[in-house]
Amino acid sequence: MGRSRKSRACLVAALIALFLLPGTALAAGKPKPVCTVDDPRLTELSGLAADGTNIYAVNDGGARLKVFVLDRSCALRKVITGAIDPYDVEDLAIANDRTLWLGDTGDNSLQRDTVAVHTLRPDGTARLYRLTYPDGRHDAEALLLGPSEVPYIVTKNVLGTAGVYRPTGPLRSPGPTPLTKVAEVTVLASSTNGGPAGAASAALVTGGAVSADGSVVALRTYTDAYLYPAPDGDIVAALSRQPVRIPLPHERQGEAVALAPDGSLLSGGEGSGQPIRSVSGAVAMAQAVQEQAAEKREREQRAGEQDSATASEPTAADKAGMPPLPGFVVTVSVVVVLYAGVTWYRRRS
Repeated sequence: MGRSRKSRACLVAALIALFLLPGTALAAGKPKPVCTVDDPRLTELSGLAADGTNIYAVNDGGARLKVFVLDRSCALRKVITGAIDPYDVEDLAIANDRTLWLGDTGDNSLQRDTVAVHTLRPDGTARLYRLTYPDGRHDAEALLLGPSEVPYIVTKNVLGTAGVYRPTGPLRSPGPTPLTKVAEVTVLASSTNGGPAGAASAALVTGGAVSADGSVVALRTYTDAYLYPAPDGDIVAALSRQPVRIPLPHERQGEAVALAPDGSLLSGGEGSGQPIRSVSGAVAMAQAVQEQAAEKREREQRAGEQDSATASEPTAADKAGMPPLPGFVVTVSVVVVLYAGVTWYRRRS
């Protein structure tokens, strides 16, 4: 192994060791600017998606479904619109068939009886799916869509524990379809700078994404992104695992996140002339952590099985057909034999 490969291996090993410490999130990668969003129509960037060729972006809110299609230089290629009037669009996802899913789930004032997701085809065909929470109103800005195309909504909670909801069955248009709560996610503390809410910025979930193959789930706050390994494609199980943390410092109001097909993480936020940034290799890092954790569990399991086998191996006495005696039984037997011998000797004297 060459010196560079050894160095990389040592670095990964050190990072994995850090990750495996209880209560620690592994911090990895550094965001680098890809391009700058300077279109005056896209100043409230709230959701991102990517298909390898295009970057798709949505504004916060809006009076019509509208997705901006950008190239890798952030130049506007086209705008896809749908004839639906949303309430407060907050996030964006893209399915494998290129259908765009918009999370119309914003509710800052907690006054909506229903929230919604919308699907938008490249030709502008749109559908509305209303949804209802089982436990009252919530503000939410994160939409997760895996390969199964079941949408998950993650709420925005100032206390840092976000609720995760999914439909109870197939979506109905216009609905509503009931949601059920399937998980909670507690965002770890972070000292990364950024966001509009001071220290609370690190606890508020503002966006979500799932890799194209479903193997990694991402949630972001105003300050950081958290990548959860999902080797079996199970989003709920993934969110119960220890995440990889990727700091996204100095985003004034960072709300958008995407996992590109090349494994990079894209992020961006509201404001005129703000950059879209990339962290290369983010998905691979999360997958590597999961593989290392799985190997560690296998080693521990094998070691436990070997210890059990060693403990149950027969002793020399077992092999001779004599069952082993407890130590105190042997001691008592020796004392009895000695006492009997002394008594016999005195009687003969």
